[in-house]
This record gives sequence, C-alpha cells and structure tokens, in this order.
Amino acid sequence: MNVSVGVVGFSGYSGAEAVRILNLHPHCEPVLLEHRADSGGSSRLLRKSPIRRAPATVESVATEGLKAVLLATPPEVSMDLAPRLLDAGAVVVDLSGAFRLRTPERYKQWYKEDHTAPALLAQAAYGLPEYCRERIRKSRLISNPGCYPTAANLAIRPLLEAGIVDRNSGIVCDAKSGVSGAGRKPSLKTSFCETTENFAAYSILIHRHVPEVLLTSGLEEREFSFTAQLLPIDRGILETIYFRLAQPLSGAEIIAIYERKYGDEPFIRLYEPGHAPDLRAVARTNYCDIGVISDPSSGRCVVISAIDPDPRPLHLLLDPA
Repeated sequence: MNVSVGVVGFSGYSGAEAVRILNLHPHCEPVLLEHRADSGGSSRLLRKSPIRRAPATVESVATEGLKAVLLATPPEVSMDLAPRLLDAGAVVVDLSGAFRLRTPERYKQWYKEDHTAPALLAQAAYGLPEYCRERIRKSRLISNPGCYPTAANLAIRPLLEAGIVDRNSGIVCDAKSGVSGAGRKPSLKTSFCETTENFAAYSILIHRHVPEVLLTSGLEEREFSFTAQLLPIDRGILETIYFRLAQPLSGAEIIAIYERKYGDEPFIRLYEPGHAPDLRAVARTNYCDIGVISDPSSGRCVVISAIDPDPRPLHLLLDPA
C-alpha cells in the first residue's frame, strides 16, 4: 500500500529533491500541490509527468488521502500553511527555517521578521534523526534542519559530549556551499556572472543558521565562530571545523568517539584518521562524511564534515519502524 505525500513548492530546488526521494520510495506516492509560486513556466516539464497534481489547499488533504505534506516554501508561506494543514490531519514537514527555533523572539533576532505562528514553535520537532529520532516519530510538525547546521552538529556534538574540546579556545567553522543552497529565485548575488570563477563569504557574524548549531550542540554563541562562503558549484556543503583539544588525542582516538556515537547510524560515514572527505563523495546522497586530522603535540584538531543536503527526516517518516 502506497502512502501519499504532498509537496508544496515542488518547482524549487528543495521541493524537486523531495519529489525525487519520494518517487524512489517503493511505498510512497508524491502528490504535487500547486501553490501560486508553482504556476509559472518553470514547471512545464512537471506538467507532462504522471505524478498526481492538486491545489495546495486544506481540502486536498482529504481528497488526495495525504498522510503528510512537505513545505518547500519560504518561511512566511510555511507559517501560513502549516497550521491549516495540521488542523486538516496531515503531518507537516517544513523545509524552511520557520519552525527551527524555539521562541518568536529568537526567530525575529535572526530572521528579522515577526513569527506569525508562534504557538507552533514549541510543537515542532527538530528534524535531525541522529539526535531527535524519537521526537520526530511522535510529532505531527517536523522542522527539517538547515544544511550548514546539519554538517556542523553531526561533527561537533559527539566531541562536546565526550568533553575533548577546549571550549575556552572556541570552535571555528569555515563553511562552503554550492549556489543552489540559496534557492531558485533569481538574484544578482547568485547569478552566473557573479559566482563563476569567484569565491566569497557572506552573512558574516549574522548567519541565521548559527542559532540552530547552538541549540543542538549546546555551545554558547561566544564559543562558536561561523562563516559561510559561496562556491561556484551547484550543490554540496563542506565544513572545515577547527578547535583545540582539551587533552592530547590521536585521530584514531577521536574517530573512536564518533564510532561509539554513530555506529548504528546508516547515514554517517567515517574516514580513516588523517583522511578527509570531499564533495564528490557525498553528491546526491543522504550521507554525512566526517574526517579527522589531529596533532596531539600541539593540541590542534581539524574535522571535515561534508553533505549534499537532502530533506533528511523523509527517510524516517517513510520507514518509521
């Protein structure tokens, strides 16, 4: 028996990726939910596909038999649609940042806009399966984690839990992303002539993904320095994370910490000590690859974390056993 899952915003990069994943699942049938942003010429190819289409309305939850609806939409659209879809009985997975933070005050601080559905913030499960699996399974509103925080938290949190990071020295996260992370909407910053043969930092000290890293890792803002940079490629994220060790540890000892934490996690891949992942290794997968280079004599350590962002909770939502 197939499960029907609606996707709003299917003509964008994240929405199209969600449709691809759902379409590959043997027991899932995606349904394209047409919102006003999907009415332009960019979706002409999709109109020829055999995938079902329906309006993005509350009524479609019942008429299409939707178990869940994915919102690959801007935060303001997600805040408008999510309450109504939840009331209609659907599980909602939101791919925007609308429900990732815990308070409307925190949201306004980092997103510079008022939150229009603040009552839902406490209900939303943060969709990082490696740390929030049980809450995801029980929740009707799941907030898909941001791409940068996913790579950062999967790399940082096990080391903080093990107490091997000198937190007084802080953690520096040097993060690079492909252009598709900015979405499909045209802008000067992400146009071909601006990005090709170029490399630039952006949102320095004010990147809206920082509070997600702090929330999941347990770090204080003063302990974490994050800079995002735009690579002239289409997709993928690679983060180089620098910190000082609280005690001399070899790369093998640090990898052992990750193995104890992630030994049963299907989407975490660890590299041999001294080796680091690259973007090609994770392209179009749901993996997070992690490598460690450590110098016990100086106390320096570098962790490399690479992902090619997918809507990661989908796998858990579709295979809840």
